[in-house]
Amino acid sequence: MTIDLIQSYAEFLTLKEDWNSLLTLSASHVPFLRHEYLANWWQTLGGGEWKKGNLAVLLHRDENNTLDGIAPFFLNQEKILFLGSFEISDYLDFIAPPNVLPALISETIKMLSSDEFPEWKILDLYNIPENSPSIPYLKLAAQEAGFKAKFEIIQPAPAIPLPSTWQEYLDSLDDRYRHEIERKNRKAEGYFLPVDWYIVDNDQNIENELDDFLGLMANSPEKESFLTDQMINQIKMSALAAHQEGWLQLAFMVVGDIKAAGYLNFDFDGKIWVYNSGINPLFENISPGWVLLSKLINWSIQEGKTEFDFMRGDESYKFQFGGISKNILRMQISK
Repeated sequence: MTIDLIQSYAEFLTLKEDWNSLLTLSASHVPFLRHEYLANWWQTLGGGEWKKGNLAVLLHRDENNTLDGIAPFFLNQEKILFLGSFEISDYLDFIAPPNVLPALISETIKMLSSDEFPEWKILDLYNIPENSPSIPYLKLAAQEAGFKAKFEIIQPAPAIPLPSTWQEYLDSLDDRYRHEIERKNRKAEGYFLPVDWYIVDNDQNIENELDDFLGLMANSPEKESFLTDQMINQIKMSALAAHQEGWLQLAFMVVGDIKAAGYLNFDFDGKIWVYNSGINPLFENISPGWVLLSKLINWSIQEGKTEFDFMRGDESYKFQFGGISKNILRMQISK
């Protein structure tokens, strides 16, 4: 077995096919670890979140020289972080099948202890799901290397385990929230203008639809300040790459011929991952965000999806729609 350090972006780009194939077998199989997502993230360093960085990806290969594990790192000054860290990538982790993960993490820590790896002070790993099997292996490997390790909870990340029918889903909610969802849907159905919704498909112009979505996002003052030119470029590149690879879900609610709400989600690994949303304030009186969200949950149930993941954030609507909280962790390992 070997572990190699990749610092060239050109070499990183050649890994796409093997990288994504390995991810399908990985103990952590999330959209933010797809090669096309991370390649686009690297071009803007997270939409300008980082001013500079150097690739430091570690590749673990078996005795047949087959790629069987990845530590997707980059260096920022003397800090090692996961590629994708941390604001716009909700879940990050090592990439390896469960049976290879212990060896990958052990060999990674050994590499970090050697002279072959650039100088560093802190291994700062954001957005690890609390149920990640990487955590106990990291603790053990850090202890054996004589490093210090500490954890902190960053945020909750609620998700809905989806039942087999819409009625079963509604019955699982608190009465007040079930009634609220039903009431808001009735109000939208009785609106004086026609109300409809759709998921963008290949017949629509994806770039125009993305522009419309970003316009809805910008109606929120907080999101408008977030949408710098670099961040807009980042979101567009990531969404277009996901669309090309078949795992983007972009959905709109339309009132008359005006878009009233939009959701940019990922349809990945049999689950829906809710990434961002936007609302047209002209139609706040019919709660377009709630209505569209309920349509998407119903659609997901009909399509046999197993989970509707709201991802990072403690917004109240996530729990009102039945989200069950799980936490996202940050792990810091220092020499």
